[in-house]
Amino acid sequence: MGEALDANLLESVHCTVFKESETLEGTCIEIKGYDFNLGVNHSQLLRSMVATGFQASNLGDAIEVVNQMVSFHFKTSSVVSYWRLADECLTEDASEEERDSSYRESVRCKVFLGFTSNLVSSGVRETIRYLVEHHMVDVLVTTAGGIEEDLIKCLAPTYKGDFSLPGVHLRSKGLNRIGNLLVPNDNYCKFEDWIIPIFDRMLEEQTVENVSWTPSKVIARLGSEINNENSYLYWAYKNNIPVFCPGLTDGSLGDMLYFHSFRSPGLVIDIVQDIRAMNGEAVHANLRKTGMIILGGGLPKHHICNANMMRNGADYAVFINTAQEFDGSDSGAHPDEAVSWGKIRGSAKTVKVHCDATIAFPLLVAETFAARGKRHVETKA
Repeated sequence: MGEALDANLLESVHCTVFKESETLEGTCIEIKGYDFNLGVNHSQLLRSMVATGFQASNLGDAIEVVNQMVSFHFKTSSVVSYWRLADECLTEDASEEERDSSYRESVRCKVFLGFTSNLVSSGVRETIRYLVEHHMVDVLVTTAGGIEEDLIKCLAPTYKGDFSLPGVHLRSKGLNRIGNLLVPNDNYCKFEDWIIPIFDRMLEEQTVENVSWTPSKVIARLGSEINNENSYLYWAYKNNIPVFCPGLTDGSLGDMLYFHSFRSPGLVIDIVQDIRAMNGEAVHANLRKTGMIILGGGLPKHHICNANMMRNGADYAVFINTAQEFDGSDSGAHPDEAVSWGKIRGSAKTVKVHCDATIAFPLLVAETFAARGKRHVETKA
């Protein structure tokens, strides 16, 4: 009898441990990494991310979402030429009216790109510049540092340092540390010499011509004044892409405005006009879809999300940051939290990539904007 009980118990344990599975075949992606026996193919490597697991899969999902999100249109210095998905269905002798109609139907998504200042301090600045130069994004939102660092880099370089360099030692040498980046204090002196005369002219235009300045108008003016193709602000000005920064005084720009207010008081920058303009970018998208690509958190993330709340939410959202949600910060919040506020639609395609954006974003751009841009150039050739 004891043996029978043991057998029954063993059978029960066996059934518990080896519980029959629901089949996942055909419904889930099989986890499988890239096979380097096939050689080094960077595009295939990036495509394999979605099946790799963990944050590689999140990056792969982000690539898929962005590829659904984007419609591409390019501007060159001499010719304005557009490429969109529906162009492939048009013949060479299609009328301008047909092309305009095709364009309206095929412009699937208005892309909002948000990023924090540290990314402009880093080499991600060049990735952002590429997107703006080729008019691949429609609205930019950043912090004060995201404006000034772009301009300062046109005047003097930023250097690689180390995360562990002691602050007291760096301070004695006039070096400022941003993570493992070093910015000589002389860079800000050059920035002051460059920008103060511009503020003087802006004040004169405000007084004489009754010009009403807003943060975005100031930023466009600085982009035109820098006149440097390495600057994403230059290309934003040239391509008429708005750059919003409601926290314009929270950085070296604020320092410059502070000092200027003593030397030549009276310059006024109106943030109310800009909140109307920013929210209008989302509201007036009308039947177009909107998509958000947000690097980091804080002000740029919330400003874009809040604007999209005015239209009952964005249709696509990709967040890339290392912040966690457990402290209730908006920076670490997952897309689903924004759904509860109406900032992202319940039907939206969303993903958060828990990763340093200096790693994830260039890889994402390589397999989305840049890959399609390259195919467009090859097709035209």
